[in-house]
Amino acid sequence: MRDDLVIIIVTFNSAAVLGDLLDSLPEACEGVPFRTYVVDNDSRDGTVELARSRGDCTVVTSPNHGYAAAYNLGVVRSGASAEVLLLNPDTRLEPRCVATMRDRLRRSGAGIVVPTLEEAGGSVARSLRRRPTLLRSIGLGRSGGPRVSEIVHEERDYTRAHPVDWATGAVVLVSAECRARVGPMDEVFFMYSEETDFCLRAGDAGLETWFEPRARARHEGAGSGTSPELYAMQALNRVRLYRRRHHLTASAAYYGLVLLRELCWALAGSRDARCAVWALLTVSRQPDLLPVRRHPLVRLDPWCREPSVDPSPLDPPAAAPPAAGGGPGPSRPRIGA
Repeated sequence: MRDDLVIIIVTFNSAAVLGDLLDSLPEACEGVPFRTYVVDNDSRDGTVELARSRGDCTVVTSPNHGYAAAYNLGVVRSGASAEVLLLNPDTRLEPRCVATMRDRLRRSGAGIVVPTLEEAGGSVARSLRRRPTLLRSIGLGRSGGPRVSEIVHEERDYTRAHPVDWATGAVVLVSAECRARVGPMDEVFFMYSEETDFCLRAGDAGLETWFEPRARARHEGAGSGTSPELYAMQALNRVRLYRRRHHLTASAAYYGLVLLRELCWALAGSRDARCAVWALLTVSRQPDLLPVRRHPLVRLDPWCREPSVDPSPLDPPAAAPPAAGGGPGPSRPRIGA
């Protein structure tokens, strides 16, 4: 059973959406044996109690060290040796979504596969991204021009399977080879930019990220909430990511352009942008959630903090019941009553 697909769902106050996601997994994984792990970042809304009551997942609880740390913890605790599927709790997978992604992963030799994401209203989300550059830091994404827009807007790119630089990390299938060659997600990025960094590092290792349009998932969005502090963290982590991959001169130019963009929006009345400006200018104003409180132009070594494998509680799985009709079904561990 150790070579089954491992599904890792990172939760934080996700009781309102987690059940729908778990309900969607059997049809999404049709023909693919899987085990589900819910890694909870210290929720206070009954998420853990809900997950434990269902009997179709194993629960790991942890202090809130961030999204990347929770993913790393889930990989370690699951003992995953094959593919790992990372899910946001505010997603719901369509039938055969995972089976289709897995087929693409194995046929293409990719390291990562992402599906079509649909927004709450049913429209296709613009989830594909280009790598960060100086021009793309200016914030002209709505123009759609490839030279200045990190977001891929072209309709044709959402109708064909192809490699991409990176993509929104709501639903991400990662191969065993990719995990072995790329290593853990970087916990420096508490939230935001961790999927960008991971996809770009996979590319550095010669493993592509592929988009598979036939696999579909609904993404409600805003599952982690919004606040000026989270917006500021996003701006800081974009600079940190760019600095990780470029020399100081280019990184300083990127930092200046991001700061100028946020300053313009702050002067236009954006409270989020005002928070980002203060965070970019003064270390003391950086969001408390960040694991490091340094100027974003300080180059940090990858994985400056060890993956969080602290002795957090783990629900012991029991034997799964027979599938409906008596035939073989997906391998899904049960938790104790």
